[in-house]
Amino acid sequence: MLYLKLICTAVFWGGTFVAARIAAREMEPFSAAFLRFVTASVFLFGFVFKSHGKIPPLDRRHFPFVLLLGLTGVFAYNACFFAGLKTITASRASLIIATQPAFIALLSSWFFREKLDSLKIPGIMLSIAGAVTVISRGHPLTLFSNSIGPGEAYILGCIASWVSYTLIGKAAMKSLSPLTAVTWSCGVGAVCLLPFALAEGILRSIGEFSLTAWVGILYLGFFGSALGFFWYYEGIKAIGAARAGIFINLVPVSSIVLACLILDETLDASLAAGAVLVVSGVYLTNRSPLFRSPPISAVDSSRRR
Repeated sequence: MLYLKLICTAVFWGGTFVAARIAAREMEPFSAAFLRFVTASVFLFGFVFKSHGKIPPLDRRHFPFVLLLGLTGVFAYNACFFAGLKTITASRASLIIATQPAFIALLSSWFFREKLDSLKIPGIMLSIAGAVTVISRGHPLTLFSNSIGPGEAYILGCIASWVSYTLIGKAAMKSLSPLTAVTWSCGVGAVCLLPFALAEGILRSIGEFSLTAWVGILYLGFFGSALGFFWYYEGIKAIGAARAGIFINLVPVSSIVLACLILDETLDASLAAGAVLVVSGVYLTNRSPLFRSPPISAVDSSRRR
């Protein structure tokens, strides 16, 4: 069930590219990001209230974690993502972002002593190779024909933001429940995005958005943020940051599939080949008998909020 949730999370996040493209036709980047995380916060605070009967307050020792999660995974990631896509193609951005699990695995082995065994390394390589095959339509060398410019630098900022978000989340889960962490970090991220959305003129344009754009925002807020983030954190807590992070390689695959189904984009042989490589990589990563990052279950439940 846990792995199914991680796969669904990857599909949800793949769908965010389609939903964001629809919403972006009418909304400015920071405005769309702000509305996305306001929506996510509404759903998440509702989840928390339903499960706890109240909104759990944050202890002082938890606030630094929540602030860092909001700044890295919500504000910084989206700022770099939208800024990067202003100057480079989505395929090139997706290729760069597809390397995230490798950095997560390496840094997880350093900070959390999560082992990189003989099957994990080729699993990561296969997954990244599959993502490259899908994104480049079977011609990976063409993706390296240009030098790195400002847009690529912004997308590298996405990687730094998401890796930081994942590793901070791993540390935060030792004393903070996933639902509380995600809820408060989305709220903090939305607050950080607000000044930039106001600068874009969101107050003037919000009444002009179509129903289609709002549907896109609702998808981004609920499936792409609230439910997706919550399930992703559950994966980190149960199997470790490196193994949960490998499922991110499924995002470009699901994104292209959904784009073909919803936006009528072409489905070609490179998609099938890339999907086989990605799924094989995920299988090898989780097949390893030596890679068993213990779930954080020994924490006193009275300390978790």
